[in-house]
Amino acid sequence: MIEIEKAPPFATVQDQGWRTGRAIGLPQSGAMDPLMLGLANSLVGNPAGAAGIEWALGAGTLSTREQCELVVLGAGGVLVDRVPADPGHPVLGVPAGTRLEIWPRPGHRFLYVAVRGGIDVPQVMGSRSTYLPGGFGGFEGRRLKSGDRLPIGPALHSGLGGNVHPRITPDPSDGDVTLRVAPGPQWERFDDRARETLLESRFTVSAASDRMGYRLDGPSITPGSSATLPSEAACMGAIQIPDGGQPIVIMPDGPTVGGYPKLAVIFGADLRLLAQCLPGRGVRLSYSD
Repeated sequence: MIEIEKAPPFATVQDQGWRTGRAIGLPQSGAMDPLMLGLANSLVGNPAGAAGIEWALGAGTLSTREQCELVVLGAGGVLVDRVPADPGHPVLGVPAGTRLEIWPRPGHRFLYVAVRGGIDVPQVMGSRSTYLPGGFGGFEGRRLKSGDRLPIGPALHSGLGGNVHPRITPDPSDGDVTLRVAPGPQWERFDDRARETLLESRFTVSAASDRMGYRLDGPSITPGSSATLPSEAACMGAIQIPDGGQPIVIMPDGPTVGGYPKLAVIFGADLRLLAQCLPGRGVRLSYSD
């Protein structure tokens, strides 16, 4: 068991989310940066789909209630009983009673804590992810708070992922992020000027962004007619254009249907890069067929 001694402003239990359930309105949810969570799990010998802690927006403290092996991936710094840990070699074998002080890397939104055996909260429809809009999954269907104690599951493999782990090179934390896009289902509904605005402009991530959707501030994009359509299926990464003309990107907790035209869709492999952007970070979109 590990305890959240001091919770950061935002932390939840997440795995790789729900692969089924869209027919009943359940989004995939899961980690905002699934690659980083999967890598963290591999470093402690877990399958990629094991549940870990998705940590964001500030510092906090964990403590162990039993001996365990864990990794803190994507942090700006970690103190283990007040001794700095090397974030480039993040696997830690720690005895019971160890305190870990963790703070984020500048310019990045999420980091991940994985423990050998995974966070053993109950599965809901095959996932341990937290779906905050529905108030279920994860740890009591909510954000983690100070004093929460999270159970650890049994290790599924003998030993860690390997005796020597690679140094972790973080994604760049400054400069604009370029994201590849493909045409959306309403691509032809927009004229050349609207498409050029999307692909040739610089946008910034708005403060009005969360696990459901990221709004992009920048030049307005106007469809050829009203932006309101009959509701239809929507997917993660879809770039919706509401009446105000400011793009909204659907993120893992986002709706499975929507009535705004979807001009383009961000490649799934690039969506994690957008997820890591703090408000104010520059974003550019590049067409790729």
